[in-house]
Order: sequence, then C-alpha cells, then structure tokens
Amino acid sequence: VAQACVMCHGENGLSVMPGTPSLAVQSDIYLVSQLKQFRDGQRHNEVMNVIAKPLSDAEIEAVSAWFAQFEVVLKKR
Repeated sequence: VAQACVMCHGENGLSVMPGTPSLAVQSDIYLVSQLKQFRDGQRHNEVMNVIAKPLSDAEIEAVSAWFAQFEVVLKKR
C-alpha cells in the first residue's frame, strides 16, 4: 500500500512535490483518521479519495504505522 503513497509523499514520507504534505513524523492516529476520512468521503481530494477508497482498516493502519515510524532531525546551518 505504501508504494502508492511514496510516489507523491516521498520514499520516507518527506514530500518534494509542491502542495503535497510530508507524512513522516505525523502520528499514526492522525494518519489513520485522515485516510479513513478520504476513504469514506468525509474529506475531499480528487487523488486521495480514489487511492483511499479500496483500503481496508488493516491496510490504513499498516501504512499509517509505516510513515509514523520515521523521524526528522532539524539542524541549523
């Protein structure tokens, strides 16, 4: 399931596409909530509604856990 996500949201959840949010560091609870809202039509985005529609709860939980595992470290230049 994550393979469909990485095309826009980045390999490790760090997006490089303008207007596409990074998923890394987001909590799995937040990601599960958002994906279920896209799947169930409560939240609207032309691309995300199509991608989320066929996902089961188990798939949503697994892909959310995948992206939530990554850490982002900020450093001053």
